Amino acid sequence: MSLLAQASDVTRPTFWRIGHVGEALFYYLAAVAIAIFLYGVYDRFARYTRGSEDPRERVNDLAGRVVSAAKIVASNEKQFDRDRYAGVMHLFILWGFLTLLIGTTILAIDMDIWTKALGQPSFWTGDFYLAYSLVMDALGLLFVVGVGMALYRRYWAKTDRLYGKHTSAEDGLFLWTLFALGVGGYIQEGVRILGTSATRDVSFETASFVGWFTKDVLQIVGVTPEMATAAYAPLWWSHALLALAFIAAIPYAKPFHMISSFANVVTRDENAGSRLPRVPEDASPDEIGASDIDDFSWKQLLDHDACTKCGRCSSVCPANASGRNLDPRDVILDLKNYRESLDAGGEEKAIVADGGTSVIDASTMESCMSCMACMDACPVDIEHVTQFTEMNRRLTESGQMDENVQETMMDLFQNGNSFGDPARKRPDWVEDLDFDVPDAREQEVEFLWYVGDYPSYDERNKKVARSLARILHESNVSYGILYEDEQNDGNDVRRVGEEGLFEMLAEDNIEAFESCDYEKIVTTDPHSYNTFSNEYDQFGFENTDAVYHYTQVVEELVTNDRLGLSGTELDYTVTYHDPCHLGRYNGEFEAPREVIRATGVTLDEMPRNRSNSFCCGGGGGGLWMDFDEEPKPSEERIREALEDTDAGADIDRFVVACPMCMTMYEDGRKTGSFEDQIEITDIAELVVEALAASETPRNERAA
Repeated sequence: MSLLAQASDVTRPTFWRIGHVGEALFYYLAAVAIAIFLYGVYDRFARYTRGSEDPRERVNDLAGRVVSAAKIVASNEKQFDRDRYAGVMHLFILWGFLTLLIGTTILAIDMDIWTKALGQPSFWTGDFYLAYSLVMDALGLLFVVGVGMALYRRYWAKTDRLYGKHTSAEDGLFLWTLFALGVGGYIQEGVRILGTSATRDVSFETASFVGWFTKDVLQIVGVTPEMATAAYAPLWWSHALLALAFIAAIPYAKPFHMISSFANVVTRDENAGSRLPRVPEDASPDEIGASDIDDFSWKQLLDHDACTKCGRCSSVCPANASGRNLDPRDVILDLKNYRESLDAGGEEKAIVADGGTSVIDASTMESCMSCMACMDACPVDIEHVTQFTEMNRRLTESGQMDENVQETMMDLFQNGNSFGDPARKRPDWVEDLDFDVPDAREQEVEFLWYVGDYPSYDERNKKVARSLARILHESNVSYGILYEDEQNDGNDVRRVGEEGLFEMLAEDNIEAFESCDYEKIVTTDPHSYNTFSNEYDQFGFENTDAVYHYTQVVEELVTNDRLGLSGTELDYTVTYHDPCHLGRYNGEFEAPREVIRATGVTLDEMPRNRSNSFCCGGGGGGLWMDFDEEPKPSEERIREALEDTDAGADIDRFVVACPMCMTMYEDGRKTGSFEDQIEITDIAELVVEALAASETPRNERAA
C-alpha cells in the first residue's frame, strides 16, 4: 500500500528538527523583528509630517489612487520604458518577492490561526499543497533569476547609470541579501527533501521542482539523508535569521523603497512640473522657496525616500549629458542625506546658495532646463522640477540669480519682453506681409493668436511668425493678434524662480485676453501653450480648455482640406524634434507629425522621440544664460539627426515647432559646424513651402 494513500500525507513537516524551544524562540524573534519594522515605518512617515503642507491634493479619492498605483507597480510599465532588460529584471524580482511573501503568509495562517487558534485540520495538504509548492518554486525561481540579472548588471556589465556619488556598500548588500534568501531557500528545501526521504515517501515533492533538483544535485555530490538531516537545523536557522534581519532592516535602509516608492506613486500629481504651485499670497520674502529642509512639503520629503538610486533621471538629463553641474539623482539624494544628518544632530546648512557651502549649489539649479525628462523617466514618480523650482525661488528672493537672467528679468519687468525692446515694436514683423493681420482688440475673432516674444522680436523667428500668418490667412480662418498689448507668457520666468514677475505678466496677459472677443487662443510657442493651459487659471483665467498650439490648429485645417495640400509632395527627407513643452509636458505628439506628413516630405524619426525627446537646452531660462558645456545639447541633437537616424546624412531638414528650439538649433548648427549639412525649419515654414508647391489655386480652397 502506497504511503500516498491519504491526502493528509501530501504535505511537509514544519519546524522539522527545530523543536518546541526553537519554535518558541523563532516566534519571539519574529515578533521583535516585526516590532522593529513597524516602529521604523511609523518613524519614517511621522518624519514627513514635519514637512510643509503640500499645495496639491494628494490623498483625494484614495481608493482610486491605490488601484491606479497598484496597476502601475504590478505591470512594471515604467520599468520597461526605455529599458526592457530592467523591466524584465524588476518584474521577476517584484512578483517573485510578492509570491514568496504571500506564500509565507498563507503558511502562517494555516499554522498559527487555522490549526492552532481555531482548531481546524490543516488545509496545507493534498492538491493545495502540491499547487502551493509548484507556484512557490516557479515564482521563487524567477525571483532568483531577477536578482541574478541585477547582480550581473551591477558587477559584470557595470551599467553606468547605477553608479554615482551616492553608490555605497548598502546597494550591493541589498542585492546579495535578496540573492542569499532566494538561493538559501532552495538549498534548505533540497536538504529537507533529502533528509526526510529516509523516513517517508517524498515522490510527491517533485511539485517543488527546484527543491527536487537541488536534492538531486546534493545526492550527486555525495550528500546522504543522514548528512542532510544533521545539516538542516543550522541551515534553517541561518535562513530564518537572515530573513528576520532583513524584515527588521527594511525601514532603515534601501529596502524601504518597496514601501516609499508605492506611497509615492499613490500620492503623485499627474500635472506636476507642467503646473507649478503658487506662492502663498501672504508669504514674506523669507518664506518663499526652500531655505530649510522642512520647507519642502511632506510629499517632497517622501520623494527623497522613494529614490532607488537607479540613475534613470541622470541618464536622460540633457544638462548632465552636456557637462553642466546637475545630476537630478544627486540633488534628491543630497537633500535626503542632509535631512538624515540633521536628524542625527549634524550641522545645519543653507539648502541652496552660491559658493559651495550649501546642500545644493546655485549653479546646479541654474543648469536645469526644466525639460522634465527626469520626471518622465523616473519609475517611482519623483517630482524633481517642483523641488528645483522651490530652490530657484529661494535663489531669486535672496538675490543670487544668474546675472544674465537678472538682466532679462529687468527687461521683462520694464518692457514686457525678454529682448528689452519697446512694446510698440512687437508687431513690426507684420510689415513685410502682403496682407493685413487683423487686430483682435478691435474685432470678433475665432482664434486669438498669441505670437510670443521670439516670433515678434527675433529676426529668424519672425520668418516663422510670417509663415503662420500666411497659413491662417490662406485658410480664411478668423484670427487676430494683440499687437503691442501682448506680453511675455512667463512660463520660463516662473521656472527660474521669479514668481512675482510671472504673476504680473500672467495678470496683464489675462486682462488683454479678456478685452477681446474670441473663441480660442492659438500660440506659436509650446511654452506659452503650457502655461496658458495649465497655470493661468491660478490667476482667474477661465478659458484654459480653449488654448491650442498652432500645430493642433493647422492639423485641423489640413484634415478639413482648408489648405489644399492634397497631393503635395516636397522632395525632402526630414526629421522632427519633439519640443519638451508640447510633447513631454502636454502629450501632444501626433498633430505636428500629421502636418509634416501632409506636406509630402519623408519623415524619418529621431531615435529619441516623443516623450523620450532630448531637450534643445533653452528651457528653464537656459536661453538667457551662458554655459561652459561640451557638447551643447543642440549640437548633440543635430549630430543625432545626421548620424543616428535611419536616413543619417541624407536628412535635409531638422524640423521644429518651437521658437526657442529654432534659436537653440540655429546656434548649434553654427557652433557645431553643421551649416553645410542640414537646415533648421519650422513646421509653419514647411507648410508654406508646400502651399507654394501646391497646384491647387488658392482662390479655390474651401472658405
